[in-house]
Amino acid sequence: MFVSKRLQAVLWLMGGIFIFSLQDIVIKAVSGSYPVHEVIFARCVAAIPFILFLIARSGGLRTIKSPRSGALIFRGLLLLCAYTSYFLAFPVMKLADVIALYATVPLFVTALAGPFLGEKISIARWGAVFLGFIGALIMVQPGSSIFEYASLLPILSAFAYASAQILARRIGMKDSAAVMSFYQNMLYLVAAGVLALVVTAWGGDYEGHKSLVFLLRQWVTPSVQDLVLIAACGPIAAIGMTMLGEAYRLEEANIVTSFEYTNLIWGTIWGYLIWSEMPSQYSVIGAVLIVSAGLLLLAFAKGKDEVTTDLREPG
Repeated sequence: MFVSKRLQAVLWLMGGIFIFSLQDIVIKAVSGSYPVHEVIFARCVAAIPFILFLIARSGGLRTIKSPRSGALIFRGLLLLCAYTSYFLAFPVMKLADVIALYATVPLFVTALAGPFLGEKISIARWGAVFLGFIGALIMVQPGSSIFEYASLLPILSAFAYASAQILARRIGMKDSAAVMSFYQNMLYLVAAGVLALVVTAWGGDYEGHKSLVFLLRQWVTPSVQDLVLIAACGPIAAIGMTMLGEAYRLEEANIVTSFEYTNLIWGTIWGYLIWSEMPSQYSVIGAVLIVSAGLLLLAFAKGKDEVTTDLREPG
């Protein structure tokens, strides 16, 4: 099947967002019982075989030794900051509020794509991005909790994530998405291990802000059920990281990033199915605006790049 490179990028990104929405469910569910470094460590260990398989399939293990290792490590650090700050907001804020603030990613990507990638952002594209952002705000109807101190965490996460994906666009033309995921995962693993050692050596139990409790809680031996859930985040993360990396490798960041808004749609669906949260009329209106914004961005970009390629991992 042959499809345009732009459509491939959109499909990769939407698929990656769906995969990562499953991880959000698990991590929010365990955030009141385990420390974030334990969750990340277990997730990363479980992800290793999946990432190695994807690397072997997309170019071979030899591709891990990249001449751009410094840039890959820096990108991994940005994503470490992004996902850790995102997770730390879970114990304090409603999932809808976290997602609403994190939905500022496209604004950051669009703002950064010009000076760092030389991408030309038309007024029409800016309008589409803002339309999607308005849809995000309408959809979640953020309440008073949005002014909580922890509300800065999703914004920090959005900025770090956008910066990492801008970097992926620069370095990803030669490094596969799987290799980028390998560096990201190993940095997560090392950082989580170091934090676990520091917290264990400290030996105390922090009592205070729930986000800091999630960060500084002592290691807890998980039940079999919780261990399976946390470990499931490994393959989820491996697949999700690779799909998102491939999306930003294939297409201009300011085009594909609009589809990050689909995270809000999945959040609404999971909220209904798992926590019996009925979507309001605002959620429906916001979802329509979000999808419309993505379609508008594609329409504005139509004809700019009609290269066709097989829908598979790059060799």
